[in-house]
Amino acid sequence: MKAGERTLRERAADVLADSVATAFAKAVAAAKASCLATAVVTVTAAWGLSLLLASISVRAEPFAYITNQGSHDVSVIDLATQKVITTVPVGKSPAGVVASSRAGRVFVSNPDSKTISVIDMRTQKVIDTLPAGDGPVGIDAAPDGSRLYAADWYTNRLLVFDAKAAVPNGADTGAARTPMASIPVGQAPAGVAASDRPGMVFVAERDDDSVAIVDVTAQKVRVRAKVGNHPFALLFDAPRQRLYALNVMSDDVSVLDASDSEKLTVIATLKVGKAPYGAALAAGGTLIYVTNQHDDSVSVIDAESLKVVRTLKGFGYPEGVASNGERIYVVNWMDDNVSVLDARSGESLATIATGQNSRGFGAFIGAPSGASSTASATAP
Repeated sequence: MKAGERTLRERAADVLADSVATAFAKAVAAAKASCLATAVVTVTAAWGLSLLLASISVRAEPFAYITNQGSHDVSVIDLATQKVITTVPVGKSPAGVVASSRAGRVFVSNPDSKTISVIDMRTQKVIDTLPAGDGPVGIDAAPDGSRLYAADWYTNRLLVFDAKAAVPNGADTGAARTPMASIPVGQAPAGVAASDRPGMVFVAERDDDSVAIVDVTAQKVRVRAKVGNHPFALLFDAPRQRLYALNVMSDDVSVLDASDSEKLTVIATLKVGKAPYGAALAAGGTLIYVTNQHDDSVSVIDAESLKVVRTLKGFGYPEGVASNGERIYVVNWMDDNVSVLDARSGESLATIATGQNSRGFGAFIGAPSGASSTASATAP
């Protein structure tokens, strides 16, 4: 945010603060004039305004954190104003991202720096940089915000971190910055999705054409399932206990029954566009949006019937996608922007310029705990 620039939220707070001050001043004046009834009414109104003022941060819209691979930074979009409010420098070629509301932090994988940047959601600044193997890509956080999971592409491992531990940049490295576990998985692990069952994580093993359930506590793979060709992104649908694996080479989505930690079963395969790379639940979980990079399109799937109900055109090599309320946000890698859509109709509502080569691979929408958010990609 430029010096002197103020958000809509800050201006609204000022207006309400002025209203509270004015109301209390009137109450005091009324009391002095012995107008007790007027004073009581006015104080009551002032109290209501003060409660409204206090609730601004609670009801605030969340933020979208868009990783920009070409400019090595993250564009932070205030979803209340639909504008970029700041740009946060991170490591080289950022790709994966998870905005963990429970942890109050955003984690960004930087494959070319071999690191993960940690952004504080309240200050929108990097508070730590974690060493993360030889090339972290996919990333997710536990639903309770306690753990961070990152796929190390080159060493074929799932890295596990304490998501709430951090030390200032430049401080001595120690336990807070060292992975709690480094678990062997299949070849070229890409997407990561945390289960709602503690310690269970799904990993897309791209070059093995499989998906694994990793038991983080036991530090081993519990079970694997073959899917399509080169699964990259994963989306976990907790209410239905399903996992969606996006297969970039077979141009389809594998739907797996994920209700059993000891078994993964493919129950459907859905043809979509070329090179599906990102997915998000939307419209109250009734729809699934899937980005198709090589078609410059987005497939919209009915989550109950598992049928493609429409295909949206006009995107620019789309990858990341996430939802918040009744809106969908699609990240266009080659157009350096984010498309904002109506979640139910798919109608285009706005376009927000971002940095260079925007990816947004992961659950990129979130707000600190206590703030309102209905984000899904899915968002922990």
